[in-house]
Amino acid sequence: MRYPEYPTSPVSLEETVLARWRSERLFEQTQEQSAGAEEFVFYEGPPTANGRPGIHHVISRTIKDLVCRYHALRGKHVTRIAGWDTHGLPVEIEAEKKLGISGKKQIEELGVARFNEVCRESVFTYKEDWERLSERIGYWLDYSSPYVTFAPAYIESVWWIFSRLHEKGLIYRGYKSVPYCPRCGTALSSHEVAQGYLDVADPSLYFLAPLVGEDGRPDRDGRAFLVWTTTPWTVPSNTALAVHPDLEYVEVEKDGQRLILAETRRAAVVGEDAPVLKRWRGRELDGQRYMRPFTLVRAEPRGRAWQVVLEDFVTADDGTGIVHMAPAFGADDYAAGLRHDLPLLRPVDDAGRFDSDIPIVGGMFVKDADPLLVEELRKQNLLYRHTLETHSYPHCWRCSSPLIYMARDSWYIRTTAIRDVMLDNNRQVAWHPPEVGTGRFGEWLEGNVDWAISRERYWGTPLPFWVCDQDAEHIEVLGSFAALAERVGPLPDPFDPHKPHIDKLTYPCPQCSGTMRRTPEVADVWFDSGSMPYAQWHYPFENGEQWKRHFPADFICEGLDQTRGWFYSLLAISSMLGDGPAYRNVVVNGLVLDADGQKMSKSRGNVVDPWEAIESFGADAIRWYFIAVSQPWASKRFDPEALTDTWRRVFDTIANTYRFFALYANLEDWTPERSARTDDVLDRWLRSRLATVTAQVRTYLDQYELTHAARAIADFVVDDLSNWYVRRSRDRFWGSGDTDDTRAAFTTLHEALTTICGLLAPFTPFHADWLHVALTGGSVHLARFPEPDGSARDERLERGMTAVRELARLGRAARETVRIRVRQPLRTLHAVVPDGIVLDEALLDVVKDELNVKEVRFLRGAEDLVTLRAQPNFRVLGKRFGAATQAAAQAVRGLSDEALRRFRAGQPLTIAVDGQQHALSAEELEIIEEAQGELAVESDGGYTVALDPTLDDELRREGLARELVSRIQRLRKDSGLAVSDRIRLAIDGATEVHEAAHAFADYIRSETLAVELTVGAAEALWDTVQDTDIDGIPVHLALARA
Repeated sequence: MRYPEYPTSPVSLEETVLARWRSERLFEQTQEQSAGAEEFVFYEGPPTANGRPGIHHVISRTIKDLVCRYHALRGKHVTRIAGWDTHGLPVEIEAEKKLGISGKKQIEELGVARFNEVCRESVFTYKEDWERLSERIGYWLDYSSPYVTFAPAYIESVWWIFSRLHEKGLIYRGYKSVPYCPRCGTALSSHEVAQGYLDVADPSLYFLAPLVGEDGRPDRDGRAFLVWTTTPWTVPSNTALAVHPDLEYVEVEKDGQRLILAETRRAAVVGEDAPVLKRWRGRELDGQRYMRPFTLVRAEPRGRAWQVVLEDFVTADDGTGIVHMAPAFGADDYAAGLRHDLPLLRPVDDAGRFDSDIPIVGGMFVKDADPLLVEELRKQNLLYRHTLETHSYPHCWRCSSPLIYMARDSWYIRTTAIRDVMLDNNRQVAWHPPEVGTGRFGEWLEGNVDWAISRERYWGTPLPFWVCDQDAEHIEVLGSFAALAERVGPLPDPFDPHKPHIDKLTYPCPQCSGTMRRTPEVADVWFDSGSMPYAQWHYPFENGEQWKRHFPADFICEGLDQTRGWFYSLLAISSMLGDGPAYRNVVVNGLVLDADGQKMSKSRGNVVDPWEAIESFGADAIRWYFIAVSQPWASKRFDPEALTDTWRRVFDTIANTYRFFALYANLEDWTPERSARTDDVLDRWLRSRLATVTAQVRTYLDQYELTHAARAIADFVVDDLSNWYVRRSRDRFWGSGDTDDTRAAFTTLHEALTTICGLLAPFTPFHADWLHVALTGGSVHLARFPEPDGSARDERLERGMTAVRELARLGRAARETVRIRVRQPLRTLHAVVPDGIVLDEALLDVVKDELNVKEVRFLRGAEDLVTLRAQPNFRVLGKRFGAATQAAAQAVRGLSDEALRRFRAGQPLTIAVDGQQHALSAEELEIIEEAQGELAVESDGGYTVALDPTLDDELRREGLARELVSRIQRLRKDSGLAVSDRIRLAIDGATEVHEAAHAFADYIRSETLAVELTVGAAEALWDTVQDTDIDGIPVHLALARA
């Protein structure tokens, strides 16, 4: 067979491979090939297709494909169902933009039916972009029958889950203070809130709440509570002040004002110099009345209104230790309001605007009202201090509007009831990295609150909760369309369960004379995606066996933010249903930053277009970089220079190695059928290393250590295969293709390259497949992942070759010390190796050839090669000896070679300073090795080498012959000769040149493919001539094609 040329353009290579995959239906072939095999279960986290994919989507899709492809290559069947997240605010916001409207009022003026129709049309706006990008980066996914969250069958499964949770008593309706987006007009769940924190400058307001007596008259001493808040707009709704019962509070005098605040906040807020007039424990302030800061909102006193109440959640970490309470606008405030029977003042509508009849701020958006309210406090002499401070504040995760906490009716799932179950299930999950599972996610579960499941929106899974219009306690949660049909009659075919159609379906209350009407809300979109293990199969209505076979997932992967999103909803739903954890392994991917480490954003102009990156570098280069540069969960910079370097280090090496192999295999007409094996030590070593690395890579991938696996492959390719095996074996590949040794070299290199294809297939599917087809004729993705060849393993040989390479490294360093090139042979290398290292003759021959020495002599120790002397470390000695440092340094310099050797062996080392003995530590001196005689010595890690640089005439002649061969080879290349061309050759020059050419004529002819060699003046016609010199010795070279 002929081995094709390796393409020079990675992009064109990938496009060629991609075209072949399409024409051969390669993905479908792999699925058919593994049908019926053990299942490796993967869940695809559904993206929303109404926005284009970005470069950050490439990393998660790379990880997903890598893991799935690996297990498919291991012979497992991997069902890769695509999914689309098609409901919720992301879709609605885009629909509003498309329609040129904004907000719920305009949606309802347009009509919910029309609005939802536009939502349905828009959800797949960029579906082709997602599919095309996935295909282009090699992410194999079955898009032929994806799960779609707006599909009626999917929604019916979600209804079934709701009905199961209702049967378990986990669903209830509550009036609570919840995080609310005024722009979107809906409450959000706690995990949604956690995804949207932004740093913003908000008011930091300190205001006065003057004390009043039981009769409502002002305090005769003019005292006031000093209260802190970051939400001035909530102060008109204030109904109490909270203090901690055990904190110490003080009355201080500051600028003529008598203020009460926590003692621990006194210095920070009013200054240390403010004298303390009185002290209390918080519980002593319980029931103290104060004057309302504002009377803008009408309110009837009740319970503990406008009094100090005791609450354990109060802290003195910031503020004044006195908390302003507005029960309508805070979760803690709301709970405290129930405990103390406080009025609930909510003068704000669903759009986040003050009611129009409120003086000063009526009709204003609450955040815009802050300055007016601060000014009003100033006019009333109740303002103490007002500044702006930057802090982290929750914003809507989709529209970026600031959230407000507001008391509202919502539907909840009682996730707090299964907190321990979720924690136990989470402990069964292998998180990568582990600290996400125990830290960020585990801590989130520990602080879990009930899931606010309802959304006051339009395009979403309609909650299947029907409530009686005469008695709100009469509730039915319908778990199927059939259950609905039993109550309302036959459903249309096809049936669309979305708003507004579903809202028209009512039926008589089975418990009274009322009518059952569906609650108008839709479900949290995260409940949709978290239901996919069930709903993708329309379970339990069909595909029961498929669901069993595909639950739980063996593997999922998404970004770190999904600890508050999909990771949570998957685990919560499966835990509530009693099915255990929904997944066994999670790989969390980090952020993709720009080249400077900055977060990408359109406003900064640093967003990387994935298509432009692919056109510049190729998909495989991006995939390899994302995996090899750092662990998947670490944030990484998209740095074109680093990407190029990371790619080229490995894949330029692979390409050049293949080109070397293909060049000589084609010249020698070698095929795998003409393979052979010999006992050549390099062949045996490479096959052993190949088995070792294959086992390592499999272990790493089984443990989801993707970066370790990539680096193990990279180090093998660069260090073992290219820099050692191929470089050491080059001469074996040319000559006669019929020799056993040449065939063995081809066989070994072919096996190594083919195995590398298999190892790289999950990482770089395009290049691995091109190379595998070039080497074998078949796709790597239809082959099995490489198995380590146990019969090839030879740990002793690997240890021996490691020693050889270490001696070679030190030997080359020693040559550099005496400035003698490796082409110049030397007589002797003296060597010391660590105990237990034994080199046989074959390995010794490698050392001798690599370092170009005639013999290697092993010594028991380095005593005869180097002398040890000590150099004082003045920085460390000075701290200990002070004025006596110079005397100590002199004593260190005087330490004997013998004493230093004993010290190295672990014995104590002492010096005498001012008549006293002092034991030295290793940090107080540096031990320097000095070569004995003319030897060039290098040491490291228990190895020592010493080269004898002495040259005699014979060594000089051989060195000159090697230099001649080097110059001739260069001349051959510059002349445009093919590597297999035979030549006629003439060498002339000084006497030394003639002597070297005659003495090593056979060596020169063999190395240069010269069929005729003339030494001295030659009269024939030559194709190429060159006059040069070697270390000042004139040389004349001439050659012609034979």
